[in-house]
Amino acid sequence: MTVIAFSGTRRRVPAALGACVLSFTAFWVAQRAAHVSMIDLMVYRAEGTTVRAGGDLYTLRTTAAHLPSTYPPFAALLFTPLTLLDVTSMRTLATAGNLVLLVVFVGLSMRLVGHARVEGVLWVAAAAVWCEPVWTTVRYGQVNLLLSVLVLWDLSRRPAERPDRWAGVGVGLAAAVKLTPALFAVFLLATGLVARLGGRDGGPWLRHARGAAATFAGATLLAVAALPYDSWRFWTAMVFRTGRVGRAEETANQALRGVLARLLHTPEPGSVWTAAAALTAVLGLAVAVAAELHGRRSWAVAACAVTALLISPVSWSHHWVWCVPVVLLLWTHGHRAVAAGTMTVFCSYALWWVPHGQGRPELHQSAVGLTLSALYSVTGVLFLALARTSSPRPPRSGHAEAQADEAQAVTKE
Repeated sequence: MTVIAFSGTRRRVPAALGACVLSFTAFWVAQRAAHVSMIDLMVYRAEGTTVRAGGDLYTLRTTAAHLPSTYPPFAALLFTPLTLLDVTSMRTLATAGNLVLLVVFVGLSMRLVGHARVEGVLWVAAAAVWCEPVWTTVRYGQVNLLLSVLVLWDLSRRPAERPDRWAGVGVGLAAAVKLTPALFAVFLLATGLVARLGGRDGGPWLRHARGAAATFAGATLLAVAALPYDSWRFWTAMVFRTGRVGRAEETANQALRGVLARLLHTPEPGSVWTAAAALTAVLGLAVAVAAELHGRRSWAVAACAVTALLISPVSWSHHWVWCVPVVLLLWTHGHRAVAAGTMTVFCSYALWWVPHGQGRPELHQSAVGLTLSALYSVTGVLFLALARTSSPRPPRSGHAEAQADEAQAVTKE
């Protein structure tokens, strides 16, 4: 159970709320001054329109950039309500919704690390809104914060040993919208199997994994029933065409594949990336499973999230909203210099300092450019290394160590 401290906060909450509102207002004004396109939101709306019209979802090309539909059909079903709004109202609601989701995301992140103070959530949200992944998520009208909230809600509600009937629903729904969160289900499955091999009761993790799989299957079958042709096309062909999402070497691609494409000066790193991704997946999941079995769920969740971002064929910079719980985790567990450095990376916008865009200059980057455009991935790899060395003592019993760590952290405040 997470320790939530509210005593002595009543005076500080109004100040924190005022700072958060002021920061969000300035953010909203800055976004409008930057004439953000919310281009991905426009794609979502076009997908909803295509579903309602009975069109072919995966021949869709929309916006001035001729962007395709890349998510599973279940996502397109969820986007159909966007067609009921005019564009201006849709953009306003999307911005407001993402800001609310950011507060929820920060709150869940702080609950995960054991510091869920109301005023703390507001102060952190006021600062986090300016980091590059959050700025870009709102700029494009993306769904990253929604998916991250679903996953964190699922994994931070209850101790691992006491999953309820809702366990796995958040992870399953997130994976049905965008495939990357499915790694959390793999993490739960692997934890349960390793626990059994070690003579422990792996049942709770296996039930959690089954809940995620059942939810994913149910959402996918719903899409099959509603969109049979699009579902067949996606699961037999489109899911394998990673090039439809975007060019691997683009600066915004902060996955290992993007870094290797730029490093090797090739649009497709091929087997080099496959080997690197497979190795990272195994090592990253090993770190997450070890942390989970030691009762350190915050480290486990963060390690799994970073692993998923690294091994995905494309992880745009706005997918890295997981930097928020990572920084909070590092800060609250005593790695304050590392937390400050990590926060600097994600608030620097450094990946946009290098030439990018027309003419594919990313294929001809200098050493400085390669370094700047690999900062997210390098930070992710270093975090996994730190998480590996930070998984210390053997577990006492179940969730007891996590409770003790969280209680100690709150007491130190």
